[in-house]
Amino acid sequence: MLRREARLRREYLYRKAREEAQRAAQDKKEKVRRALEENRLIPTELRKEALALQGSLEFDDAGGEGVTSHVDDEYRWAGVEDPKVMITTSRDPSSRLKMFAKELKLVFPGAQRMNRGRHEVGALVRACKANGVTDLLVVHEHRGTPVGLIVSHLPFGPTAYFTLCNVVMRHDIPDLGTMSEAKPHLIVHGFSSRLGKRTTATGSSRSRTRTTTSPSGASVGCALGWVLPLVPLCCLWLTPAPSPCPRHHVYKKTDHRTVELTEVGPRFELKPYMIRLGTLEQEATADVEWRWHPYTNTARKRVFLSAA
Repeated sequence: MLRREARLRREYLYRKAREEAQRAAQDKKEKVRRALEENRLIPTELRKEALALQGSLEFDDAGGEGVTSHVDDEYRWAGVEDPKVMITTSRDPSSRLKMFAKELKLVFPGAQRMNRGRHEVGALVRACKANGVTDLLVVHEHRGTPVGLIVSHLPFGPTAYFTLCNVVMRHDIPDLGTMSEAKPHLIVHGFSSRLGKRTTATGSSRSRTRTTTSPSGASVGCALGWVLPLVPLCCLWLTPAPSPCPRHHVYKKTDHRTVELTEVGPRFELKPYMIRLGTLEQEATADVEWRWHPYTNTARKRVFLSAA
């Protein structure tokens, strides 16, 4: 088992390294092509190999939108097979963190919750791989308040780290009633940048649900209008701020023109701060794909998840 796992990991790293080399070569060819089309000087660093790049441009054709990458390889079974999501907590969790883990189990259809006990991270990941678990979620707290969420995709990664803010649990709302366990329809609004699409893939692969991505100029109400005739439960991922805001709703039609939305919770904000190209136990050795740098002059003004 360990030998097979190591071999698959080496094959995955080899494919990723080849993809990086092909992407660098494609970027060089794009620079040469734009310089020739706009009748500008070729960049200095590309002048020695400009003739070879120009010759290879003749064999390139349009229509490469479906070319797969290592990101597609990580989530190649998303939407095809039912994912197995395992939710656990940090060590010695409080009662409120246990309640929040129970509510997360209702958000992801088919998820299972496991008591952490004294298990180490490496033992957790190995057990999840052996039992065919596709995603491992670890929730952290500070004095009874959930403050962190780690989402690790198995068996090879990536691992996304989020900060939880403004958490409102279902247990805090009186007379909320039971929650529907139907598979929700995921509505994604405002995730237009490369990092936003990466975050969308990380979130939407947790459940085998239908996903609707509304255009950047469309409103949330327009996106709801596309989806509400389909399912009674919807999960909104909005980006009015630099952090995603997942919302869980059920709807009821009062007449043929009016729809009433009822939020069923839990409500929180996700602030991504790091994405690693590895699983949770490889924290010390895995490469960092993206990291948030808050202590820069433009950190407050930058919007990462939306290109607008």
